Amino acid sequence: MNLPLSPAESLRAALDRLLDGIPPRQAAQAVDRLIASYRGATPTAAPILRDRADVAAYAAYRMPATFEAVRSALDTFARAVPGWTPGSHVDVGGGTGAATWAAAATWPGERPVTVLDWAEPALTLGRELAGDRPGLANVRWERARIGSALTLPATDLATVSYVLNELTAPDRGALVDAVAAAARAVVIVEPGTPDGYARLIGARDRLVAAGFRVAAPCPHSAACPIEPGTDWCHFSARVSRSSLHRQVKGGSLAYEDEKFSYVAAVSPDAGAPVAPAPARIVRRPQIRKGQVLLDLCEAEERLRRTTVTKRHGDLYKAARDAEWGDDWPPPAGDARGRS
Repeated sequence: MNLPLSPAESLRAALDRLLDGIPPRQAAQAVDRLIASYRGATPTAAPILRDRADVAAYAAYRMPATFEAVRSALDTFARAVPGWTPGSHVDVGGGTGAATWAAAATWPGERPVTVLDWAEPALTLGRELAGDRPGLANVRWERARIGSALTLPATDLATVSYVLNELTAPDRGALVDAVAAAARAVVIVEPGTPDGYARLIGARDRLVAAGFRVAAPCPHSAACPIEPGTDWCHFSARVSRSSLHRQVKGGSLAYEDEKFSYVAAVSPDAGAPVAPAPARIVRRPQIRKGQVLLDLCEAEERLRRTTVTKRHGDLYKAARDAEWGDDWPPPAGDARGRS
């Protein structure tokens, strides 16, 4: 008896089929070129993904990592707004739809979804990948320039993942203001780098100024306690590596860790009680003999290191199982509180 594929497995299978007929070397060269474009100074006059070959190679390379990062952020957000399910979703700059897949994996069931992107080849491929899969059958794929002139429909959930880096500073601000005006809940994901975190904090500040309450990862909506330039807040999601990943990166491991920063926030009219974590583990726990060191961001708007020892009983067991990004202490009935 064949067990049904998980969302991640289903996405991987669809991407593998996508690469059929494309020589591995050609796909790897396309990915190398596109990575260089994304890391450079990106113009906003034209999309980076120009044709189907570009989109196919980059989707196979990046979609699994984007999916896992966004799904991790959405899972944490869903725990902070228990009982709330979005009735509609707009994925801004969604490209081939990784965030749309992640939302469908987080909240089962069908809902109207609109994916907006200015790269028509990405939208076409996203439509092909989604097909009629559960949670993805009611998706509209629409071309739109992502920037200050963007008009968004009203929606319960708006996601903006790995988009802000492609925009000028004025367009970034305008985009965040637009999603704040249109959505009841907003989830923004950026690369887990100092620059990505700086863009993310700018977006977070605009959402809070618009009256949104931060649901995750922060345990509060006050200013981030990390001093600019000294550190940055980010998390990690494990991603299975494909043969294309190993070819491009020259690695032999079967996995890699995608580093990302994110904010999930809820508007006052969302009709959803928000219950942020009492604290968030913001670094990998350090396990020592008889103790675990946890670096926490706390509701008291501070960073603090705490030591959990054997004398703490069940809490010590939970600390030994805890991972970077988890709620602390774990929610009742959840020994891990995993993000």
